Amino acid sequence: MNIKLGTLDFAIAMERPELLAKAVVEVLSVLPNADKVGVAEIDPNLSDTAGFCEHYKVGMNHAANCVVLEAKRADKSWFAACVIFGNTRADVNGLVRRTLDARKVSFAPMEQAVTQTGMEYGAITPVGLPNDWSILIDKAVADSDYVIIGSGIRKSKLAVPGSFLASLPNVQVLEGLGQMKTI
Repeated sequence: MNIKLGTLDFAIAMERPELLAKAVVEVLSVLPNADKVGVAEIDPNLSDTAGFCEHYKVGMNHAANCVVLEAKRADKSWFAACVIFGNTRADVNGLVRRTLDARKVSFAPMEQAVTQTGMEYGAITPVGLPNDWSILIDKAVADSDYVIIGSGIRKSKLAVPGSFLASLPNVQVLEGLGQMKTI
């Protein structure tokens, strides 16, 4: 693997397990095409999308965010995730709510997101999320050759083909999930 995105050079992720959250290593060790997933070390203070993109010269339309959500209906609550580009926002109150068949969907509190995923806040990735979670991925992300996303820890990022993300368990690819942000 010889991928360069922005100013970052990516190595095969499984050759650098110290740059991955434990759950990410576990999943990549059993998934086919894991050799197509790259990892690059970054400054952990630049893990948040805007700062990361500016510093490492990556377009917001190539950097994906994994947003942890809490859905509720009657007495039941559950977690799910959305994967969208950094220059979009998830249609949480419309498409997400309907797709999850929930009465209410909100962003999970940071503490719960970290506890439920076993990943660091600001670095949560769909690779390695709990098996019973729904993962909703914007079609634009799934159609991308490569996107940059968290690695589960703030000191690195993954480069993954959109098709790899779309092939993860419990994934639904949705047209229009990510909507352009308005100023």
